[in-house]
Amino acid sequence: MNLIRSLVFMVLQTALTVFFSTIALLSFPFSAHTRYRMITGYNHSVIWLARWVLGIRYVVKGAENLPHRPAVILAKHQSAWETVAFLFLFPPLSPVIKQELLNVPFFGWAFRMLSPIAIDRGAGREALKQIVARGKEKIAQGFWVLVFPEGTRVAPGEKGRYGIGGGWLAAESGAPIVPVAHNAGEVWPKNAFIKRPGTITVSIGPAIETAGKSAAELTRTVEAWIEAEMARLPPAAARQ
Repeated sequence: MNLIRSLVFMVLQTALTVFFSTIALLSFPFSAHTRYRMITGYNHSVIWLARWVLGIRYVVKGAENLPHRPAVILAKHQSAWETVAFLFLFPPLSPVIKQELLNVPFFGWAFRMLSPIAIDRGAGREALKQIVARGKEKIAQGFWVLVFPEGTRVAPGEKGRYGIGGGWLAAESGAPIVPVAHNAGEVWPKNAFIKRPGTITVSIGPAIETAGKSAAELTRTVEAWIEAEMARLPPAAARQ
């Protein structure tokens, strides 16, 4: 059953990707915030499909912790689910992504219209400088910035090395940090065609003020909260 559901989902998601890529290209004359609202109709649609075709639901804890000004979100990265869902679960944001994603047919073309912060992950310190420079511009425009500090998707139960890029941006801009834990990888595994039904928990931690704190100190604080919260999340996968 999961195989059939996943096949149907893939076909419908592909059709949505082509459709919204066209909308994204046509949205070019509009402002950044208007383009965002138009293009993220795709994100709402995909997560709706995930619920009704795959049986993947979600709950959000800690929404009251979101500050009333642009912030830097530092989140766990386990799957493709959060890269889609976070663009409408949070205020309008600019995600930090690897540059290669912009070259993916249709998907990458639409992503360009969202003006993400695309970096060359092999550029070392220059990539960090780009995150800070572009991130400060986005915050000034009223966008939040989404950073996955582990840099790549990490399997459930595992932990990657936390980079300081997000902490550095927050320290330089003065924007608060919002740490986020979730267990999407348990039902939507990395690079897996077959998804499983279940309920993803997205847990939003208290905002961390950044004035007077170093990037390294902020990164350690975020890492400690996220990893502790990951251990507290309930299982996502439904019992078969």
